[in-house]
Amino acid sequence: MFRWLVLLGTHAATLAFGFALGIYMLPILTAPESPDEAMLAATAQSALYEAALTRDLKGSDFLHWGEGTISVSADTIVHTGSLSPGPDYKLYLVTEFVEDEAQFLPLKESSPQLGDVKTFNGFIVDVPDGIDINAYTTVLVWCEAFGEFITAAKYR
Repeated sequence: MFRWLVLLGTHAATLAFGFALGIYMLPILTAPESPDEAMLAATAQSALYEAALTRDLKGSDFLHWGEGTISVSADTIVHTGSLSPGPDYKLYLVTEFVEDEAQFLPLKESSPQLGDVKTFNGFIVDVPDGIDINAYTTVLVWCEAFGEFITAAKYR
């Protein structure tokens, strides 16, 4: 009986580990090609603001982080650097700097979602018509599927 319990436990643990690894790896395997450095640099040239993404935010950990530079112009947001891979990332503009889920959730309804972030080594997201970047101070990457803060940068 003990042998069967041990076998059941080890197989269940292996299955759970494989499932978790699959959830982590799927966005990496299905991600489109990241924009190349030349495209990122050319698009970032028209930026009105720049900010740094760092890994040392309160809401960041070894699975949820971003680093690099965010360049903000009236019509595009450009990220040059790296993000931790994950599913269903969204880019938001926020009126005040936040660095974890608890600070962002009360502001989420009033924060415009600009678009999807599908690449993890730099991205370009268009700012939709009617959004004034000067009305906001912070760019935030959020994992919609798991309600997880990834990273944020205050650009003004």
